[in-house]
Amino acid sequence: MSKLVQFVRESKAELKRVDWPTKEDVFSSVKVVIISTVVVAVLLGVLDLAFTQVFRFLMK
Repeated sequence: MSKLVQFVRESKAELKRVDWPTKEDVFSSVKVVIISTVVVAVLLGVLDLAFTQVFRFLMK
């Protein structure tokens, strides 16, 4: 049991030394992820539509 207590104490001490990001950094990163996701989704949607139209044309 003492190893568990020691582990918890060391973990708490380590977490105090972590350099946590600011709210601004987090929000900035979240914006980048959301914008990137939307751009990739739109690009994939356009490519899917284009390939669908090409294959339909070729199958006629």
